[in-house]
Amino acid sequence: MFKNLNDPYLIAEIGINHNGDIDIAKKLISATHASNWNCAKFQKRNPDVCVPEEQKSVMRDTPWGRMKYIDYKYKVEFEKKEYDIIDKQCSENSIDWTASVWDYDSLDFIVNNYNVKFLKIPSAINESYDFLIDACKTNLPIVVSLGMADLKQSDKVVNILNKHSNDFCIMHTNSAYPAPHEDLNLSLIPFFIERYNCTVGYSGHEHDLDPSIVAISLGAKVLERHVTMDHNMWGSDHKSSLEVHAMVMLNKRINGINKMIGKPEKKVFNSELPFIKKLKNDNIRRS
Repeated sequence: MFKNLNDPYLIAEIGINHNGDIDIAKKLISATHASNWNCAKFQKRNPDVCVPEEQKSVMRDTPWGRMKYIDYKYKVEFEKKEYDIIDKQCSENSIDWTASVWDYDSLDFIVNNYNVKFLKIPSAINESYDFLIDACKTNLPIVVSLGMADLKQSDKVVNILNKHSNDFCIMHTNSAYPAPHEDLNLSLIPFFIERYNCTVGYSGHEHDLDPSIVAISLGAKVLERHVTMDHNMWGSDHKSSLEVHAMVMLNKRINGINKMIGKPEKKVFNSELPFIKKLKNDNIRRS
């Protein structure tokens, strides 16, 4: 899937921006299709496993009132009923879908119930090496974000992927929400391409479009951006997400970038031929 990509593969990270509302999720899937993006992505967790014990009883203000953090996490967590709807709508719209899997229960849930095109391992667990190996054992393509990891840790992740996966992509990212421009370090994209000789993508958490365009220009083959219906919706990810009109705009801006970049072959193009006789002069002499 990721080895021979010609055009950028665009992942709309819906994540939990649906706020537990399947109708919002359906609208974002429709937006993914209408914007000509390739994939709608969600996040799957078992809150009992993923939420630290000391955080479970912390009280939090939410649109549904004040509640314990663990109760909030269950409030925004989709289960099989919702994922059946997601699977059906994505199939009808001929777009891929998948989920970031945050624990073994979620890994088993996605793999055993749905025919997703790949699995995503989020930055938060990219050092859970046994889990990464077991995800590879599903024989599905694997995407791993390298946020919050140094070079030594990144090397270990890629070594595991090279050993256990036949098809994978690593995603350069800064895991701050939103990510400041001065910390994006997009120069790592060509560095990773040369160092690892594998497919490299970019997962952006910034406000604007420019870094995503630069990332594609630097060789990123996969692009992931959080998407939302409205920046002003409640939740931590909405401010660093793209609204629907920005999804359309970004797709238009990156469309054709690879054609413009071309290959490092210096030659005369057919488009230049009519201008050779008209403009080319090899007989300039000093008078």
